Amino acid sequence: MAVMHSFRLTLLLGAFLIACTGPLAAQTQGSGGDAKPQAAEPQLTPEQQAAREAQRRSVEEFVEASKLPGAAGLPECVWTGRRIAALLWRDDIDTARRHLELYERFGCPSEHLKLAFRCLVRQGNIDPKTQERLGSRVQQCWVNPDYVAAPAQ
Repeated sequence: MAVMHSFRLTLLLGAFLIACTGPLAAQTQGSGGDAKPQAAEPQLTPEQQAAREAQRRSVEEFVEASKLPGAAGLPECVWTGRRIAALLWRDDIDTARRHLELYERFGCPSEHLKLAFRCLVRQGNIDPKTQERLGSRVQQCWVNPDYVAAPAQ
């Protein structure tokens, strides 16, 4: 019984020492004045970095669109309206019509959708050699339906 009690006491003391060494080591590393501050963010894989960048870009797009007058800047109108414009561009009329019912149910302005699609059509086809994507062009036309692309050089 005494052996078991001393074993428990030794085990408890060892666990206590291990638990205390972590914070002590962290304090001694942080006390150096010339030590470089460690990055707060963990190392991310390229896929995680791309996902984080896409998320940041998406938030910025919705913030930019929220400045539109009326209901056209509401997130549900932006989300469905951009999809409808892209579907119409790709000639997927049936799916665009189903999305349009949802768009109208949200009380979104159909006039803004017409203007955004007109802007998209005015710009013509996307050159496959460029890095421009349909989504970015739709976003640009959604935020500014009067947008006129710079002429190709």
